[in-house]
Formats: sequence, C-alpha cells, structure tokens
Amino acid sequence: MIIYFLVFLLSFIFSFILTPFVRKFAFKINAIDIPKDERRIHKEPIPRIGGLAILISFIACIFIFSLFQKQIIGISVGAFIIFLGGFLDDLYSLTPKQKILFQIIAALILIAFDVSIKYITIPFDLNESLFIGKFGILLTIIWVVGVTNAMNLIDGLDGLAAGICFISSMFLFFISIISKRYTAIFLTLILAGSSLGFLPYNFNPASIFLGDCGAQLLGFLLSAISIQGAIKSVAFVIIVPILILALPIYDTLFAIIRRKINKRPISEADKGHIHHKLLDMGLSQKQAVLVMYFISFIFGIASVLVMILTPRKSLSVFIIIFSVSLAFAIEFGLLSKE
Repeated sequence: MIIYFLVFLLSFIFSFILTPFVRKFAFKINAIDIPKDERRIHKEPIPRIGGLAILISFIACIFIFSLFQKQIIGISVGAFIIFLGGFLDDLYSLTPKQKILFQIIAALILIAFDVSIKYITIPFDLNESLFIGKFGILLTIIWVVGVTNAMNLIDGLDGLAAGICFISSMFLFFISIISKRYTAIFLTLILAGSSLGFLPYNFNPASIFLGDCGAQLLGFLLSAISIQGAIKSVAFVIIVPILILALPIYDTLFAIIRRKINKRPISEADKGHIHHKLLDMGLSQKQAVLVMYFISFIFGIASVLVMILTPRKSLSVFIIIFSVSLAFAIEFGLLSKE
C-alpha cells in the first residue's frame, strides 16, 4: 500500500509544481482563452493549455516507476496524440472532423497495443460472457471517442472536469483493486494525483484552464484505463465504467438529444448543460461545481454497489439511477425545446 501512496503523491507533486510553469508558457505562445461570447462564464483572458502539466506528470510517473508494459505504452502514445490534437485546437481551432480524426487515431493506437474490449459480459449475469471479435474494435473506438468528448463538453466551469476526473479515477482505483487489475491500479492513481495537483490552480477563480488538450486528455485516459481495468475484467462489463463516468456521459447524451430536438448541429455549443442549469438556479460557480462533484460521487458509489451486490440487487440499483437521471433531465429542461 505504501507504493500506491507514493505513486499518488509523486503525480500530485509533479502536476502541482509544473502547472505555474505551463501557465507562463501559455502566455508566451498566446494560448489564451478570451471570452468572446455569452456562453463563456469567465470575463478575463485565461491561459488554457493546463493539460500539458497533467500529460508531463503522467508520463514522468510512468518512467519513474518503470511501467513499460505494452498496454501502458499504447495508452501513453494515444494520450500524446489526443493532447496534440487538443493543443492544435487550442491554438488554431480545429474543425469537428479534424478533432474526431485525432481521437480515432488515438483509439486505433490503443487497439494496436492490445487495449480493447474483447468480451461483453451480459449485464447482471455473472456467468455469461461473449467474445465479440472485430466488433470490439468498433465498440472500443465508440467508447474512447465518446468519453473523450464527454469530458471535453463538461469542462464548462472552473475545476469541474479536473475534479470529476479525480473522483472517477478514485472509483476506478477501487474497482481495479476489487478486480485485481494491478496495472490499472497504478494508472488510476497517477491520473488521480495529476488531476488533484492541477485543481488548486483550476478551481474558481481559475488561473489556468485545462483547454481542449487537457479535457480531452482526461477523457481519453479515463476511457483507456477503464478498458484496461474495469471493462476488461469485471463481471458487469460496460455497466460499471458507465456508472463511474455517468455524469459527463449523460450530459453529453442529453446535449445531443437536445440539439436534435432543436434541429441544431450536434457540434454547436449551447447553454443547456447541467452546469448551466445549476447556474440558472442561482448557484455560484463554486456551488454548482460542488453539486456536480456530489452527483459524480453518488454515481461512483452506485458503480461499487453494482460490483459487490447480487445480480438482482445490482439491477435494482441501475434502474433507480437511470430513472432518477431521466427524471432530472426532464425536470430541469435538459431535453426541452428552446
């Protein structure tokens, strides 16, 4: 257990120390988020390539702890590709198709390094699993691209994406311990420490943003680690990581449905996300973020319950969570016409 603490502590220290230097570098290369429209919550220009500190911290810890397994190399290379695409987007504003291209390439790199979904276990049935062969390639790409974009979309308030990544990483850590996926244990701790080390600079009032490079990086790493840890080994394939990452996933799904209802392009930004609704209720940025942390924590607890309860009780937990989420979406207008 001491080694686990050291991994977490070192990644935290790296990220915490590196972030001020990344902030200065962002000013030098003019990687600044200037509030140009009403969708922006902040009012002052803020540097936005904070993901660089998290990437360096993540890679440095992999080298220090000699984590050179084939799958980890694939995750690291894919993470760099995702970061590069996000970095270029932060500087030059890529088109949606260009962003997706980087994400698909990163997902294909994971697959090439044997980080992919190979089996589907029937939800809430401990004994039945199905080898899905080439369909796993498509499912892996959908999962990676989906979670990567979900984290990017939810990054709308100071400290929101980084905090949710920390919470999700810690629950993936617990799930990986239960399922004895030791590689995933180390990766979740590195990601959790790196996210938490960045958070003091990103929490309201933020002095630096993750940027697309950072938000996409966090989403990619969460998706890849969940494949390597949770999806690959536990009984309730797909269900557990979906619950852990439910907040960004649901917010993204609601956004897609909402934009379809309003006949808008899926890639077009709006102010209908969960955090916008919380602000409309009169909550401050800090209060809205803390509420979303709490919701993410509840989803994480649900994922653990699904892991440890009997299939019937696990199904009950999932139905309750799904029903409450849908009722919440309808009540707060996440699916309504404008």
